Amino acid sequence: MDATIVIPVFNQLHYTRQCLESLNATGCDDSMIVVVDNASTDGTAEYLAGRPKLHVITNPENRACAAAWNQGYAVRQSPWTVFLNNDTLLTSGWLEKLARFARQSAAAIVCPARTDGDLDYDLESHARAFTEKMKAVQRRDMAHGVCFMVAREVIEKIGNFDENFRKGGNEDLDFFWRAQRAGFKLAISGCAYIHHFGSVTQLALIAERGRTRDETVGYFRRKWQIGWVRRKWLMVSRRSLAAWRRTGERLRYGHCLVEKRKGGKIYYR
Repeated sequence: MDATIVIPVFNQLHYTRQCLESLNATGCDDSMIVVVDNASTDGTAEYLAGRPKLHVITNPENRACAAAWNQGYAVRQSPWTVFLNNDTLLTSGWLEKLARFARQSAAAIVCPARTDGDLDYDLESHARAFTEKMKAVQRRDMAHGVCFMVAREVIEKIGNFDENFRKGGNEDLDFFWRAQRAGFKLAISGCAYIHHFGSVTQLALIAERGRTRDETVGYFRRKWQIGWVRRKWLMVSRRSLAAWRRTGERLRYGHCLVEKRKGGKIYYR
């Protein structure tokens, strides 16, 4: 499949190594992968240099996620680009399944189902059972920033990610809203499944540089002109829709498209 996988990283070498090995194990060669190193200081640069088939961009300073995504996309503009967190593990056939779903559903931005948190289960066997049950389940008009596959025509029409989100946060939601406004379809599908440890790079970025409400949420609200009334309406409508979908998925299939495992318990989202 002609696709590019873009992974921004900032330290957290352990997770980056796991992610790349997971991609290789599922059939994704290093030549498909662009890693954007946002000024890591933990040996990440040396590790990446030892994988010569990778496309590596090394930034002298941490430019955050939106800029890294733009840099990665510019290197290798394939028909499909997957923007992937480095604290993820992939499962067999994930990329091909997402591409097949995108063709069948005419969606231009598609995401796999995912579990966040503790890896206290056998990933491959769970993924097989999960996708067999959930392969026909989808959440339309929704996407998540952990792993999302984007058709080239989306970026050609709406432009790059907004780099004004300089310290991270909401750059993915902004992109999804712009895509929807331009008429593109979004969806999360149960046909493919990944594990996500949980905002590892984002938390490291916040710890290093700090983040203020004004620079993230505040900028997003100003850009989209979201006042108090609209904010409350969005909050209520999102929670209601999420509860309705979560309940329906659990009752019918025993799973949700987004779950979290922590301390031996499963939380449905």
